[in-house]
Amino acid sequence: MNTDCLSCPADNTNPVATDNGPDTRFLESLIGYNARRAALALIGHVLPRLEPLGLRVVDFSVLTLIAHNPGITSRQLCAALDILPPNLVGVVRALEQRGWIERRDHPSDRRAQALHVTAAGAAVQAQAQALVSAAEHPDVTHLSEDERTQLIRLLRKVYLGNRA
Repeated sequence: MNTDCLSCPADNTNPVATDNGPDTRFLESLIGYNARRAALALIGHVLPRLEPLGLRVVDFSVLTLIAHNPGITSRQLCAALDILPPNLVGVVRALEQRGWIERRDHPSDRRAQALHVTAAGAAVQAQAQALVSAAEHPDVTHLSEDERTQLIRLLRKVYLGNRA
């Protein structure tokens, strides 16, 4: 981690804010701060696209994983999205009540249930996927395709470590 922000003031004599706003140089030297700001910027474009479908980002993520991984279990969803099982229960229940997913007996584990999208769920997911993809257009992200690929690779390295 960069604990020596070379562009940051060495003392507290500088004003907290200027006419241009607060001094955020130290925060802007942090990976987490920049990743969060980028995520918020993108989510600001994604939410209005998902809203007409009645989807939140977490709903879209769960529905997409189920659509791309027929028979996935709740445990696998939790691991893939790094969410706790109690937080997933309500999402799965809501998607099921809307008729977008269904539970089936797991073929090899009697204790688990396999999750599958329904035809209606597949249609909604495909539409949502196209809308979310459009929200990551270069006009929105200000990244070239090579920069986008590199950024995704680097972010995956941060959260996956050696598994990236």
